[in-house]
Amino acid sequence: MLMETNPNNLFAGGPAGEPNPARLTSGKITVLGLILTLLVFLTYLPVLQNEFIIYDDPDYVTANPQVQAGLTQAGAVWAWSSMVGGNWHPLTWYSHMLDCQLFGMNAWGHHLTNVLLHTANALLLFLVLERMTRAAGRSFFVAALFGVHATHVESVAWVAERKDVLSTFFAFLTLLAYSCYAQQRSNVERREPAVGVAIFALASRRRFLDYTLAGLFFVFGLMSKPMLVTIPLVMLLLDYWPLRRFPEPGSGTGFRYLILEKLPFFACSFAACVVALQGQTTVGGMRTMASFPLTARLENALVAYVRYLGKLFWPAKLPFFYPHPGHWPLAMVLAAAVLLAGISLGAWMTRRNHPYLLVGWCWYVVALLPVIGLVQVGFQSLANRYLYVPSIGIFLGVAWLAHAMTRRWRHQWFVLSASAAVVMLACIPITRLQIGYWKNSKLLFQYASVIIDNNWLAHARLGLVFSQEGRTDEAISEYHQALKLNPDDADTRYNLANALYRKGLLDEAISQYQESLKLNPNDASGHNNLGIVLFQKGRRPEAITQFQEALRLKPDWDEVRRNLAAAENAK
Repeated sequence: MLMETNPNNLFAGGPAGEPNPARLTSGKITVLGLILTLLVFLTYLPVLQNEFIIYDDPDYVTANPQVQAGLTQAGAVWAWSSMVGGNWHPLTWYSHMLDCQLFGMNAWGHHLTNVLLHTANALLLFLVLERMTRAAGRSFFVAALFGVHATHVESVAWVAERKDVLSTFFAFLTLLAYSCYAQQRSNVERREPAVGVAIFALASRRRFLDYTLAGLFFVFGLMSKPMLVTIPLVMLLLDYWPLRRFPEPGSGTGFRYLILEKLPFFACSFAACVVALQGQTTVGGMRTMASFPLTARLENALVAYVRYLGKLFWPAKLPFFYPHPGHWPLAMVLAAAVLLAGISLGAWMTRRNHPYLLVGWCWYVVALLPVIGLVQVGFQSLANRYLYVPSIGIFLGVAWLAHAMTRRWRHQWFVLSASAAVVMLACIPITRLQIGYWKNSKLLFQYASVIIDNNWLAHARLGLVFSQEGRTDEAISEYHQALKLNPDDADTRYNLANALYRKGLLDEAISQYQESLKLNPNDASGHNNLGIVLFQKGRRPEAITQFQEALRLKPDWDEVRRNLAAAENAK
């Protein structure tokens, strides 16, 4: 059934005054949903053949006894207090525990959960956009592109990134519940006088339930990954378009209410930010201004916004790690600033006729803010997984702009459908290829070390792979290459020392352990291993000192107690 062409309809899919698109029947929406589900699931089916990766997967699953025990009472308590990796996400821990209980340590089961969540996310995105805009075709395209885009492989094919797909699942449920609340309230606003609208809106049981569900899902999302802290700002963008809840110019009452109704969401975001910052500070994940000055952070933020755009339109060379260069060339920074300013100005100037451009661009910019590098966590300049939610804004703007530009074409439906099919056919092989790079650790790290110059972390991790395979000489070579690029990596010096010890090069091992401990003096394993080598070299007093320091850092380590006792009793 066609909806009435009322320019004042708050839920129109196009600009003000544009006739509302025809609303498809629930049966056709179901068919599109099934097609989307099959498209995304089959695209990612090869992930089930992939292995665990020796990068974060050990912390989250393969070397985590609490998770491997499954859903237990002790594990449930641990999940609420754990800050492994500087992250607080109890629901993510529960999902990993459930996987271990269902699938054990079979990697395919853990990957299956990620694929199912990603497929559900694509379907939810379609339902959210279709409900808000009544534009099923464009909503389907955005959701399908989200589902099969190669930049999202990292979030799906990496078991440790469960937090990405799980938090987004709750984020889309939040937006779905919020759209139900917002549309119900807007219907009331068209019937009720302005005075008392806020009280009347929350008085309705249905609207109150939708609002409460939105808040509950949002909290669940934050308990899966704190990157969702910008969702309240995304809600405000959706209020502008397509929900069209913004008041007319000169009337501030309505806008104040839009802010007030989101205060509980902003409060939750603030609390999540505090917890996240404390967690990263505790584990040393926060980079200081000395290592990454404010100028370097601003430069990288500007360049990263443009680089992320490039990845969306040309998804090639997608390693698991992008080294931070410190400072970018001034010409590159200025070019990025000019481009970003130009896009922002263009989106603002065309907001009346093309409000989706402003909303899509702001969605992209806002959703990336927590990870753009102004608050530097880790050593990366950008990461493919960070595009998982922000990319939607760009996809949305492109889809609606393409529809607007071809509105007067006689064969618009055919042209847009054919173009969408071509885009999908181009994306799926690239995504499948990217999935292949995540098949195992060796392929992943070799790929990253080849396509990105100075990728010290790729060399360091590749050395760890060779070490586990017993290829010690090759491991030592990779460690040296990594340290040549980043001499201040304590973990790599520790791993190099272990490899040198296995080769019988004790003096070199002692030197590397000492260098590692200068960089990370709170490493109990480093002190213990250094003590072992010193003891074997006959330097007993020094060995005892190292064992004592290891025990101070980790008092319940029985192995160190035995080593200390052996050293003290030796003659």
